[in-house]
Amino acid sequence: MTTEVPYRALPVDQSDVRYLHGPDSHRQPRVPVGRTVELDCTDSAVYPGTVRKFWIHLPARYDPAQPASLLVFLDGRWYLDPDGEVRASVVLDNLIDRGDLPATVGLFVDPGIRVGSDQPKNRNIEYDAYDDRLVTFLLTEIIPQVTQRYAISADPRRWGICGGSSGGNAAFTAAWLRPDRFQRVIGCLSSFTQMPGGNPYPRLIAGAPRKPLRIFLQAGHRDLHWNEPERNWLAENLRVAAALAQAGYDFRLVLGDGGHSPNHGGVLLPDALRWLWRPDTDPTPLTTRPQIR
Repeated sequence: MTTEVPYRALPVDQSDVRYLHGPDSHRQPRVPVGRTVELDCTDSAVYPGTVRKFWIHLPARYDPAQPASLLVFLDGRWYLDPDGEVRASVVLDNLIDRGDLPATVGLFVDPGIRVGSDQPKNRNIEYDAYDDRLVTFLLTEIIPQVTQRYAISADPRRWGICGGSSGGNAAFTAAWLRPDRFQRVIGCLSSFTQMPGGNPYPRLIAGAPRKPLRIFLQAGHRDLHWNEPERNWLAENLRVAAALAQAGYDFRLVLGDGGHSPNHGGVLLPDALRWLWRPDTDPTPLTTRPQIR
């Protein structure tokens, strides 16, 4: 089937382009609003000395008899903000109500703060590292507080993780290291170039058996250092996308204009979720997979 895309002129000046949000990123009059609960994490074994907030967004159509999908958002406060660039809870409510997305619990997790430290922000330590600390933290300290309260499917095809900038490479790393849990990934303007030792993924993707991941990447033509030989955000995202293509992954890359801004990725979120959760060719129905309650 052919999809026809309306003509839209490309901007000549790419330095300051802003995308307009579609209807799925705005509250709709007849769509029921989900309930958001705020919680604190003050005693982490994986990241000792850190505190953080996280939020659980429960869709209005959640039914405990039908285990829900799970979608984790890193930098949770930014993604939850209904007036921000991403508006993820609004998007979830609209897509679930329309049936474009199964009932999905949104888990919004902030990076840690080191209390009393001269450098309190733990974000880059958590998000840029190539190790399993972040995904272990999510799986052992945060997600159990969701599964204890709500019925969540155990099918990893129904677990997703999303992040932008350093959160984008963190989401990729979490799924790469634990594809037995996360198989749907969104990375926007990912800061692969900031990873200690450099971006490992072109080499890792080429050298490892293909993992059961579905990956949505967004990159910007005028991202940081876009025309420089070192620390080039655009180039490193393209290198990862090329490696995924050569390895035969189920992935999608969307290039936009503008700089290092969450605007374009936020506008794309509804389409990214529809694409990630589209039916696959696995003949085993999702409803027959194991479930967590």
